[in-house]
Amino acid sequence: VPPYEVLPAEVSMEEMPRSTTVTVEEPPPPPPRDHLAWSLFTTLYGNFCCLGLLAFVFSVKSRDRKVLGDYSGALSYGSTAKYLNITALVINTVIVVITITIVSLAAAGVFGH
Repeated sequence: VPPYEVLPAEVSMEEMPRSTTVTVEEPPPPPPRDHLAWSLFTTLYGNFCCLGLLAFVFSVKSRDRKVLGDYSGALSYGSTAKYLNITALVINTVIVVITITIVSLAAAGVFGH
């Protein structure tokens, strides 16, 4: 059975209307980011004052909210995780720079007698 109706013999194609209606919907906005991978790496490699662990907890909460369809809650938790990750990254970078500076100065004999 064809998926269309056969036109009667007395109707010609010239008499048929030639318009087509197409409805276009806006695509839904992308879901908010939860920064889970970044939080996991911050937890494992730069967990200064448990900031990485806190970021990981907020990332998991953000992912849970996203699964439930609560995009505003997911956005809030994801944003908090992002800022915790940035703070931990800045603090860890400062600590590494200070440590390298002290070790290089000690190796150069600046602190010697």
